Amino acid sequence: MRVEPYRIVPALPERLVGLREIAYNLLWSWDDELRQVFARLDRELWDRTNQNPVLLLGVIGQERLEALARDESFLSFCDRAVGRLRAYISEPTSWDHRFPDSPLIAYFSAEYGIAECLPIYSGGLGILSGHHLKSASDLGVPLVGVGLLYQQGYFRQYLSSDGWQQESYPVNDFYNMPVQIATDAQGAPLRVEVDLAGRTARIQVWRAQVGRVSLYLLDTNLPENPLDIQDVTDQLYGGDQETRIRQEIVLGIGGLRALRALGLEPVVYHMNEGHSAFLGLERVRMLMREHGLSFTEALEAARAGAVFTTHTPVPAGFDVFSPELVERYFAGYRNELGLSREGLLALGREEGAAGNAGFNMAALALRTAAFANAVSRLHGEVSRRILGPYFPGVPEHEVPIGHVTNGAHTRSCVSREMAGLFDRYLGPDWSRRPGQTETWAGVEAIPDEELWATHERRRERLVAFTRRCLVRQIEQRGASAAAVAQARGVLSTHALTIGFARRFATYKRADLIFRDVERLKKILLDPERPVQIVFAGKAHPADREGKEMLKAVVAMCQRDDLRQHAAFIEDYDLVVARHLIQGVDVWLNTPRRGMEASGTSGMKVVPNGGLNLSVLDGWWVEGHQRGMGWAIGKGEEYEDLAYQDAVESGALYDLLANDIVPLFYNRGADGLPRGWIERMKRSMKVLTPQFGTNRMLWEYAERYYEPAARCWVRLSADSWQQARQLAGFHARLRAGWAGVRVESVEVAGPGLHRVGEGLPLQATVRLGSIDPQCVAVEAYYGPLDSTREITVGRAVRLASDGLVGDGAHRFKGTVPCERSGAHGLSVRVRPEPPDAEEPNGGGLVTWWQA
Repeated sequence: MRVEPYRIVPALPERLVGLREIAYNLLWSWDDELRQVFARLDRELWDRTNQNPVLLLGVIGQERLEALARDESFLSFCDRAVGRLRAYISEPTSWDHRFPDSPLIAYFSAEYGIAECLPIYSGGLGILSGHHLKSASDLGVPLVGVGLLYQQGYFRQYLSSDGWQQESYPVNDFYNMPVQIATDAQGAPLRVEVDLAGRTARIQVWRAQVGRVSLYLLDTNLPENPLDIQDVTDQLYGGDQETRIRQEIVLGIGGLRALRALGLEPVVYHMNEGHSAFLGLERVRMLMREHGLSFTEALEAARAGAVFTTHTPVPAGFDVFSPELVERYFAGYRNELGLSREGLLALGREEGAAGNAGFNMAALALRTAAFANAVSRLHGEVSRRILGPYFPGVPEHEVPIGHVTNGAHTRSCVSREMAGLFDRYLGPDWSRRPGQTETWAGVEAIPDEELWATHERRRERLVAFTRRCLVRQIEQRGASAAAVAQARGVLSTHALTIGFARRFATYKRADLIFRDVERLKKILLDPERPVQIVFAGKAHPADREGKEMLKAVVAMCQRDDLRQHAAFIEDYDLVVARHLIQGVDVWLNTPRRGMEASGTSGMKVVPNGGLNLSVLDGWWVEGHQRGMGWAIGKGEEYEDLAYQDAVESGALYDLLANDIVPLFYNRGADGLPRGWIERMKRSMKVLTPQFGTNRMLWEYAERYYEPAARCWVRLSADSWQQARQLAGFHARLRAGWAGVRVESVEVAGPGLHRVGEGLPLQATVRLGSIDPQCVAVEAYYGPLDSTREITVGRAVRLASDGLVGDGAHRFKGTVPCERSGAHGLSVRVRPEPPDAEEPNGGGLVTWWQA
């Protein structure tokens, strides 16, 4: 049967056409006044449509719209909302003032968590991407986003009667979502193509407007594509390795082609994780074709404007494809780049890797980006360790991967009630400058009574929401009337409430609090000082261990002796997250240290008055201060994981029983927990500006975006002359580096030295064909560990002292004696490119060998 498709759109009365303008700009997802316009249309229908304004306008009755078009009160409210949106879009921004000539930045991510009605996210990475775009919009950053528009997105979770996670994949209806088909200059739907192993994949480009920022989303579900290619953008993180490489080709290569087809020419490309790293190869290919550059020249130029952010704390977290799969999908493409099979594979491997070694997307991102960063200070240390092998000879602490600690978009996190409190005591423009410390000084002026009453209202809403969720969950499983009645009475609106919500990966240890159930029961079931816990989270469909942990947690919540004090909410999404972060008293986080890259969920509770209780991992290493929350342990790391669980669960119980519960229930005659409120205020005042995405965006601008733009401009000047020279420089170094050798090192007066003295030394170095002006010869020195290795060394440059005969050069200098103890030194030679600004360059180093 042939079907002729057509589309029906809402018939809005003329006075209400502004609703469409608001509906298609996701600013409403973080501006409560805009969101309230749709709630006033029909509050019940607004919630039933998953707070989707486009769908709401499509299903609301025409009679209701006509009535509202005659309602002067609603029309006035609607007009103000339209004016508010237009004023936001057009007003000058702080970015314009600070970086008036800032070029366009393209931000690539595999997922975006912006609003619950746009389900193209799975967890922290997607929420961070969404918050990145929202802050970019607020600040006025000239940025566009690129991602994939998944037909099914991430799975919906429901539990079987025994607590086992089940998955369903509802199909997204793009025509009833806040996205629109992007069009070309003639108004036709904009499409681009990529090659997938010799077959053409056609891609529809959609646009979601996120305030001032455009997000372009790619969709292969077109009838002219073969069925298996239609399915490429079916599921987020679904399918096998072949599906993943296809998705990443569409995202990286297709995304770049979409921007070009739109007439957009970004200068800086930001890869949020390695999923989009193929865009680096596409940039190289385009530079070769359009400007006549060689591969190495184009690579130097492409690297200059690229930033790579890794969120992964373990090597297994990176996408790695087999050589056969890479060859199948890139055989023709590498010919355009002028690369052999091994030449292409080398871009995704460690130096000297075996022929069957996989192709690592993080390695490709590092090789095609001059700038790289992790997402917290501790994660920076972890990333330098796990990615250090891609920088042979470079000491771990010098591996060129910095860090920008993640943040949370404050306006997206704060409850409506708390925002009203801020309007009164911080000033009505607090939301325009949430990253400034002085904005939050006014928290001290909020009366304790008002702050506590506001916080308690949000806890009441969380409890009511949890009860509704539990009733719906057990009704779907055919529960009895008695069980439904019992679910309606779980939890207390006045008890100390702990929240734990995140992905159920085993390293996050959701079950740690249940390690000693009898001890936990004494804490939870105290009739004078009750405590309750609300859990939520999903396990990856393929993670059986994570599912077993989830099942164990659900079983604990369903025990007869705990069910009034513990609850598990199914299908963790933005709606569940919002109720939790806005209503809990304490946010619990128990990962194994070093395994949580950043952990932004804990940041989101802060402006809502919640306090953090966490292992010193991710952002909490930087955020924890005395009097603002609690740390489980002191940052210890363990080899015996069972022993670690025993120690840290014991520390958790001690904190709850001896510190947290007594502080919460220590009430004065007025019924207020003054000590608790003092911690709330201190946490809100200090941590909110420090761990917001506004601060994060400024850091990216100053440390990565602006330097990357300068590098690009420098290398592209004079018909790419600087790029050609830099490529030639590196080629000469690589050709002659085998001849570089530190022949000898002589230290004046070895033995004992006093602090404050200088330690003179000279080194004899052979450079072969390499000009001495093209290298830096350095003394590398520092404290020795028990194996006589330099722990964290520092470098001091040695000055050239001329030739000493037979092609050898002498270099001299002085190493400072800065502190007592056992120290050591070595000498190294490394390239020093002319006018080099990017930190991730070179890749060559030679050390003094015994």
